[in-house]
Amino acid sequence: MTHDEQEIRALVRRILLEALGEEARTTPAWQVRTVAIAADHGGFELKQQLIPYLESLGYAVIDLGTDGKESVDYPDFAYAAARMVSQGRAEAAIIIDGAGIGSCMAANKVPGVRASMCYDEATAHNAREHNHANVLTLGAGMIDLERARTIVRAWLETPWGGGRHARRVVKIMAIEQRFLRE
Repeated sequence: MTHDEQEIRALVRRILLEALGEEARTTPAWQVRTVAIAADHGGFELKQQLIPYLESLGYAVIDLGTDGKESVDYPDFAYAAARMVSQGRAEAAIIIDGAGIGSCMAANKVPGVRASMCYDEATAHNAREHNHANVLTLGAGMIDLERARTIVRAWLETPWGGGRHARRVVKIMAIEQRFLRE
């Protein structure tokens, strides 16, 4: 076994032990109190409609823009929201663009972020319970407001399952760590 492989195994063991700890096993909804939200021009209207909904659920919302329908580049806004989570300034983030795909790709480039594009309640539950997602992306052109609210609420209120899922999340995190060193 090479030195790099030994380091990765040690990292995986350390992360796995942390993930299996009682505190990391679940993420109750009451712990996620600050949500960063961002959108490009295609997601602007849905973002504006989701902010009061999030506030009505008791979340503090950090609005990172955009502030209108003028064309902007979604990677800029995805990065801003993902950085809030990565830096610990928000427990979760919601990013909205036309399809939700590009923002998900951009957000997942930020260390510490596990972004998930969800299109229904089932994918929202799975993303949180199985994959410990901390960023949600939505496609404003793919879902209506009611569907968005259902997804957002399910995503925010579903706890991290830990257990058998922890091993896989740890492996995702280990891949990230490996490339951060190169």
